[in-house]
Amino acid sequence: MTRVLFVTNGHGEIAIGARIARELGSLDPRIACDHLALVGNPAASPEWNEVGPRRAMPSGGLIAMLHLRNIVRDLGSGLLGLTLAQRAFLRASHDRYAAVVAVGDVFALLMSKAAHRPLVFVGTAKSVRVAPYGPFERRAIAGADAAFVRDEATADDLRKRGVAASAPGNVIVDLFSERDDAMLDALVGDADPFLVLLPGSRNDAYAQALHQCRVLRDVARTRQRLRAAISIAPTLATHAFVAQLRDGGCDVRERDDARSPFTVRMHDRDVLFAWRDRLGPLFARATLVLGQAGTANEGAAACGAPVVALELTGRGDDWYRRRQRGLLGEAMIVARGESTQAASIVGALLDDAQRRAMMGAAGRERMGPPGGARAIAARIAQLAQAAS
Repeated sequence: MTRVLFVTNGHGEIAIGARIARELGSLDPRIACDHLALVGNPAASPEWNEVGPRRAMPSGGLIAMLHLRNIVRDLGSGLLGLTLAQRAFLRASHDRYAAVVAVGDVFALLMSKAAHRPLVFVGTAKSVRVAPYGPFERRAIAGADAAFVRDEATADDLRKRGVAASAPGNVIVDLFSERDDAMLDALVGDADPFLVLLPGSRNDAYAQALHQCRVLRDVARTRQRLRAAISIAPTLATHAFVAQLRDGGCDVRERDDARSPFTVRMHDRDVLFAWRDRLGPLFARATLVLGQAGTANEGAAACGAPVVALELTGRGDDWYRRRQRGLLGEAMIVARGESTQAASIVGALLDDAQRRAMMGAAGRERMGPPGGARAIAARIAQLAQAAS
């Protein structure tokens, strides 16, 4: 059995890597995949086996762009020791794998080089629409046996600078391609509008969910047919969402259903239901998305759903939304302020079908075509077969 190691450094990157690994397994069942998570402590996945040292950090992986507060918190929680242990694991894995796939940024790539095996880079973190890869990063990418980036403009920029790179399709688009779900159809019913809430997958998701629910409550006050779903990430606990929402004054009703474990009543009716399953079917039905997520926000845009990111004044994480706004362009707007202010912005967008259509078209254009997972998997298989 030929083995391939995936190395990721982020929650969204784990999902992207797993999607590629699934395609790899369908292309060649003789290839087995392992996964080293540089960030987080992910649950077991059918696409691969979890290996190597791993630990959840306070930042959830958000230490890019010199975010000093998160760096300090992670260092205090043992980030340096964890990184050294992960590098030692990679050095010792030389004889175990036919190829290594780094998914994320150049840090993941540099760590993966310690294995001294044929190397594939799947760059998810950068785009010329926000900031191009710098000279040091380009040198690192040039050392990979194959390099894939998130959009053709970025690939073209790298090629002009002497680095072979391609963008055969955006794997994020592939992540959310599944659209049919009979149970979801029954829950959504004749909702008009239908909103999707994405509180994210990090530790602040519980607080984000409460802010989103307060905004939703204001928006739903004058819209009798409004219905919404809140996505509960696999890494987060349903009971913690229930506790946070109840403590914040929400009327939460628990249900004996693993896929939709609770509802929230607002204005004497069930407005919001929890959803612990695939996001593609949600996005296919969404009028708009209230998104505090990373990859999931981009997936919503890829499906043509307008995205509204909520930002509480003074939270200090505007830098991440500015970066995402650069990636998504007109597909996303940022609604700052308390719930009443944000609800006014959301309500205005719900009343403006023309703007929503423009945002949906912009998201599809920015995120690009599907098919990236299959193309990248084919190149990985080629390298692995040649090395084994």
